[in-house]
Amino acid sequence: MKKKMSRTRKSLLYALIGSSLVWHAPIVSYAAEETQEPAPATGQAAEEQAASSETTVGQREFTLEGVEVTANRSQALPPAYAGGQVARGANLGVLGNKDFMDTPFNVTSYTAQTIEDKQADTLYDVLINDPSVRFATSTGHSNENYMIRGLEVNFQHLYFNGLQGLAPQYHVPVEFLERVEVLKGPSSFLYGGVSTSVGGAINLVPKRAGEEDITTFTTDYTSSSKLGGHIDIGRRFGENKEWGIRFNGVYADGDTEVDGQSKERVLGALGVDYQKDKWRLSLDAYGSQESHDNGATSMYSLANGYVKAPDGSTNVYKGTSGTTRNNGVLFKGEYDIQDNLTAYADIGILSANATGYINGNHVLNLKSDGTATARNVFKQYFWTDTTSSDFGLRGTYQTGSVKHQLVLGASFQDTDYSNAYNQGSGNYPTNIYNPISLADYYNSLAQPAKGNKTLVTELSSYLLSDTLSFDEDKVQLTLGARRQNVNQTSYKYSNTAATGTPTSTTTYDADATTPMVGLIVKPWGESVSLYANYIEALSPGTVVATTYDNANEVLAPYKTKQQEIGVKWDKGNFANTLAFFQIKMPSYMTTDNIYSYDGKQKNRGIEWNTFGSVAKNLRLLGGIAYTHGELVRSRTTANNGNTPFGVPKWTMNVGVEWDTPWKKDLTLSLLTVYTGSQYINNANTTKIPSWVRYDLSARYKTTINNVPVTYRASVENLFDKHYWAGSFSSENYATLGGPRTFKLSATFQI
Repeated sequence: MKKKMSRTRKSLLYALIGSSLVWHAPIVSYAAEETQEPAPATGQAAEEQAASSETTVGQREFTLEGVEVTANRSQALPPAYAGGQVARGANLGVLGNKDFMDTPFNVTSYTAQTIEDKQADTLYDVLINDPSVRFATSTGHSNENYMIRGLEVNFQHLYFNGLQGLAPQYHVPVEFLERVEVLKGPSSFLYGGVSTSVGGAINLVPKRAGEEDITTFTTDYTSSSKLGGHIDIGRRFGENKEWGIRFNGVYADGDTEVDGQSKERVLGALGVDYQKDKWRLSLDAYGSQESHDNGATSMYSLANGYVKAPDGSTNVYKGTSGTTRNNGVLFKGEYDIQDNLTAYADIGILSANATGYINGNHVLNLKSDGTATARNVFKQYFWTDTTSSDFGLRGTYQTGSVKHQLVLGASFQDTDYSNAYNQGSGNYPTNIYNPISLADYYNSLAQPAKGNKTLVTELSSYLLSDTLSFDEDKVQLTLGARRQNVNQTSYKYSNTAATGTPTSTTTYDADATTPMVGLIVKPWGESVSLYANYIEALSPGTVVATTYDNANEVLAPYKTKQQEIGVKWDKGNFANTLAFFQIKMPSYMTTDNIYSYDGKQKNRGIEWNTFGSVAKNLRLLGGIAYTHGELVRSRTTANNGNTPFGVPKWTMNVGVEWDTPWKKDLTLSLLTVYTGSQYINNANTTKIPSWVRYDLSARYKTTINNVPVTYRASVENLFDKHYWAGSFSSENYATLGGPRTFKLSATFQI
């Protein structure tokens, strides 16, 4: 039998080969010019740039021409759209940066300005603006999982600067990000690797030094008494400013809105880039840590029927504590071999771990009077080591009147994962309206040591795509295929501490060729794009959580298929996207506490997204989504035709910003978030009601001793609504919306 080379060795070997190719050969830029473009403005500078752009409605710098020059240069981001809240385009992985009007997908790219103005700590605070995104964990939980188009996107399957497996896990600190890009629909064709995130992709783009030096310091306060500071420094060096350095540092500590809980958060992130002649190189390194003490937010089982939601500050797990850590490094390189050919090579590593009490905080047997049992507590030691790489060639050529953009590439990812834990004996009585402390139970458990690996995942894929442009780019057709392989091995031990020799192993090795077709048609010029796509994805099987009797079992890999059509309308300062989609993937069921596949889930929907300036002093951001989910071919015959749990029919987000006429530097904002009712089990016997939440905020710009200062204040969940926000990734569990929260900050441009 032919012996296989370790996938890790392959990744490193291929990355080195790719680096060698870059070093000795050169790469492609879709740019016909050799001139270097300045790095994009960020934050407040971007806002001013976007505001000035509003007077150039319809000019070419906002259309295909400006983006085409940099389509292959991954380090030159699309500019901010009018109003500065979102960008004109996003990174589509192997297809490079694309203007949203030249993208055959529904994509929204939130800018650093939006992150700052939302006073965001994590992705939750950014993605609350998106009508197609909801959350599969309670507000403030140690992990943030997301729902896009009614399908879960796990925190382990985000993308960092276009690569899978390298994003911070558990919570993503957002202060070092320039963009948060959300693409709706299966995405592994575009970004490489294989992902369980079939509902969509979330790509995190780190900050870069701009043409102008930047030094900002932000001090902030979040109720109950959490204080923090953030410093952001950017510089460019060299004769032609070819070297750039951007540093972001964050420290925050104090009591949160969760009753009795405190959190400490630390971030250090460094981005270095080099741009000269035909070279574009970058290195990103970050380290983050978050510790919580005296409690965690929970998910609540409504298996006994509907129960009124408690206050969002409810802390059923008082006395527990835990810490999560992330350390990541990513190197990216591009070199122009000639004017129409570019080679690229990227490689990165991530080391993440979590200790203490991280998950499993479920409230069971809930009754109408609030009495319940808290699931037996854990002390855990999770660790993940990931190596991710990709390399390839991008080129442009012409056959007759048809222009081509060709990509040939390969992607690899190796992940070792371990789940070691000590578990308490039995569940504990509590009341969700008056919780007790679990400190005595929790402190009696020993913290496990670092265990052996319990799961190894090796992903590889090979890609070929061609974008054909006809009639001066009025018609663009992208054709591609990716050959994907998933190899997973799970290890089971005789103890939960994952020590000693494995008692058994389970291996899956699956291959599939996943096609992608994307079409753009511009029948009436640059202001309207009609688009369509068909895309498939191969996903590794879900690892069953510790809460089930078949814990750590790896389910078989599976395929997901999407069809989508839509129209985009760009007025230059105000844009809209209307999308119609259908996604099919396996559904899940729980029987006798065994978690397994069960038939298919089919989600069909309509999305309307809007952003930009509707008037000189008025901006909109948000939209409406309608999703119809249906279960088919279920082993439980009665479930066929039912709505999958966690899929509300209607969701809406409307954000309005208004620059007051009596004080031009004062801006008032209102965000309305609506989520329709949804079932929390596939049997459709229990439903949580619809809810609406209001966030109110203001910002004021001034100058103190020649130092520009921006003050921000906000109130989230203005009326302190108590509500079930959505469904967890298991049947019958509801997530809890957050309480009323006050935020204050001041940003100094030193």
